[in-house]
Amino acid sequence: MNLIGTKWKPLILFHLLEGGLRSGVLQKKILGISNKMFTQTVRQLEEDGLITRKIYPVVPPKVEYQLSTRGQSLEAILRALDQWGLEDCKS
Repeated sequence: MNLIGTKWKPLILFHLLEGGLRSGVLQKKILGISNKMFTQTVRQLEEDGLITRKIYPVVPPKVEYQLSTRGQSLEAILRALDQWGLEDCKS
């Protein structure tokens, strides 16, 4: 729970299940997250080995995030949380 037990971490990880995303695209998928919080959260996820960051040497800078092998191992948990949330909204 220490690795994914915050408000934003599961959302970021869930959106990366389908593949890598550019930083701006990923941030737009997370409604309500501030720039500062997004940066802090992806840095923590990277430090914990759950995501990887690839920086492309272009102008303007292009950064892409994707799940690491360790992050991919959370897929069943993240999908179960998503399913639970969908069912809970119905009740």
